[in-house]
Amino acid sequence: MMETKKILLCVTGGIAVYKSVALTSKLVQSGFQVKVIMSENATKFVTPLSFQAISRNEVYTDTFDEKDPSKIAHIDLADWPDLILIAPATANIIGKLANGIADDFISTSLLAATKPVMIAPSMNVHMYEHPVVQKNMETLKQYGYRFIEPNEGYLACGYVGKGRMEEPEKIVNIVTEYFQRQKERCLEGKKVLITAGPTREKLDPVRYISNFSSGKMGYSLAEAAASLGADVTLISGPVHLHTPVNVRMIQVESAAEMLDETLKHFDNVDIAIMTAAVADYRPIDVASKKLKKKDANLSIQLERTEDILYELGKRKKHQYLVGFAAETDQLEENAKKKLYKKNADCIIANDVLEPGAGFGTDTNVVTLFKRSGEKIPFPKMEKTDLSYRIFEQINKEIREENDENC
Repeated sequence: MMETKKILLCVTGGIAVYKSVALTSKLVQSGFQVKVIMSENATKFVTPLSFQAISRNEVYTDTFDEKDPSKIAHIDLADWPDLILIAPATANIIGKLANGIADDFISTSLLAATKPVMIAPSMNVHMYEHPVVQKNMETLKQYGYRFIEPNEGYLACGYVGKGRMEEPEKIVNIVTEYFQRQKERCLEGKKVLITAGPTREKLDPVRYISNFSSGKMGYSLAEAAASLGADVTLISGPVHLHTPVNVRMIQVESAAEMLDETLKHFDNVDIAIMTAAVADYRPIDVASKKLKKKDANLSIQLERTEDILYELGKRKKHQYLVGFAAETDQLEENAKKKLYKKNADCIIANDVLEPGAGFGTDTNVVTLFKRSGEKIPFPKMEKTDLSYRIFEQINKEIREENDENC
């Protein structure tokens, strides 16, 4: 049986507060211990007494109401839970958290928190789509916060669109799955090597050849591997992402540098996942000074860069080797060719032209191809969720292989 986990539920001022009452009830029924902080605006929709009765714990609303003089309430509460859940999360609290503003009980507690945070937004569709709100959410994702995406539908303001807080039952399932994964820690004792992001091949001191890779898939995999107990090394090209917690980071720029660092670590790892979008070509000659614009066309001679996955496939011994394939056509045919040519154990392929599956997105749509011939399609989902699904498959393959060798 899973030990009792503690949830700090932060309730901010939106009409979806009524869902948070049901959410508290369902969390308690599922065996979680729940404490609630309410913003002043949240108390105008539902009274603190409702949450107190359901959670069977005192509800916190006032930063300066220090009930125990031996403790600072917002610091003590920030340290208490195993998980912090903000539901509903208004545009206001998302903006405060993204910009380090601490002016009430919830925002000061969140700024003092070092525990994992899940955020369930709830707001008008136009507010949700506003560039500054999207930017704030992206900032928080880079800090490691996880978002529970809102639903589309009829909103309290009368609009129809994205902005409805996810249903309490689904949130409870997400929280339960999170703790189940933490408990299993199926990669405990494993060493995992991951490459991510693009590489850059210099033309001159100010220009380079690269691609649109954001690194999000590789970073999500690194974060998931670490949370599952693995010793993770992440070799990354230039991206604008924060290093996941408990992950060893090595930053590189060119394909040659990525190959060099990958080979340094490959012999000592159990699992290697090559998500990086490595430039296939580089200039033969790199100008020492900026190439000046001329009236005539410019021709640049290119040469092939090192094929990192191929090189690892040649050296592979005990490692489980995973490659990624970003395709625009003939996905299955190209993925299978890559699988056998590169001597990988599986290839994860996506069609970058498919909505929600291209570079820079928070979601992905992939198909996993195994050497056994098995093909596993994954529907569109958050890259964080997909990363755990991928490791479930990898761990399953490794266990089956070990059973066969016993």
